[in-house]
Amino acid sequence: MHDSATYQTIARAIAFLRDRQSAQPDLADVAAHVHLSKYHLQRLFTEWAGVSPKAYLQYLTTERAKASLLAGRSTLATAYAGGLSGSSRLHDHFVKVAGCSPGDFARQHAGVELTYRGFETSFGPAVAVETPRGIAHLAFLSAPEEAETEVRQHFPEARLRSGTGPQTERVIQYFQEQTTPPRPIGLDLRGTPFQLQVWQALLRIPEGEAVAYGDLAQAIGRPTASRAVGTAIGKNPIAYLIPCHRVIRGDGTSGGYRWGAERKVILNGWEAARSGR
Repeated sequence: MHDSATYQTIARAIAFLRDRQSAQPDLADVAAHVHLSKYHLQRLFTEWAGVSPKAYLQYLTTERAKASLLAGRSTLATAYAGGLSGSSRLHDHFVKVAGCSPGDFARQHAGVELTYRGFETSFGPAVAVETPRGIAHLAFLSAPEEAETEVRQHFPEARLRSGTGPQTERVIQYFQEQTTPPRPIGLDLRGTPFQLQVWQALLRIPEGEAVAYGDLAQAIGRPTASRAVGTAIGKNPIAYLIPCHRVIRGDGTSGGYRWGAERKVILNGWEAARSGR
């Protein structure tokens, strides 16, 4: 456990990066601000934040660029406002952090027809959203009538059609029969390379088992990235099929869940009973 002085140092480094984001400070600038060597800052920052100072700055730059693009500004104007040299740098940031190009983000599935269907499961009402490539979103709901609101919140610019696509039909069958489908359900996953790596690791956790965030970080070769792993898990867009409910805290407690802490306990208890663990 680090002392409070270390915490304050990293907090100052984070504040410096946030305040100076448009100037794109490098590691030496941040290290000088907090009176550490570049090597020492890199090690401590990564240990505390789960990412390097450079990666955190890329995240800040991309998040501010998202607001600019949604406000209707061009990619070039957005790049310059964020302290980047041009559109190509902005594109690189988006691909790494957001898993899509700036244009794709600005369009937000504009013009793409998405099919959605609300349905009942043993764990409460749910909604599935399907693109021509597969399931893009699967969420548990508090009430069945929330289905359309949930979809419009996540896909505000898409053309939405209520109906049952072929992959959604297989999802419903999967929940009804509670057996592994003979063929994998097609997914349309979009995320950063790191998020995709974490989500793929989730798929390797057997039913009825639970792993800690730190164990999952070890499994993907990023032992100091427990916090970043937790953030990626929280952004998982596909409930149950990508089993983020199987990740628990290091002390053995269940922890939070995007679709409700109570539902997480029930899911894990049901799976453990079914697998005989």
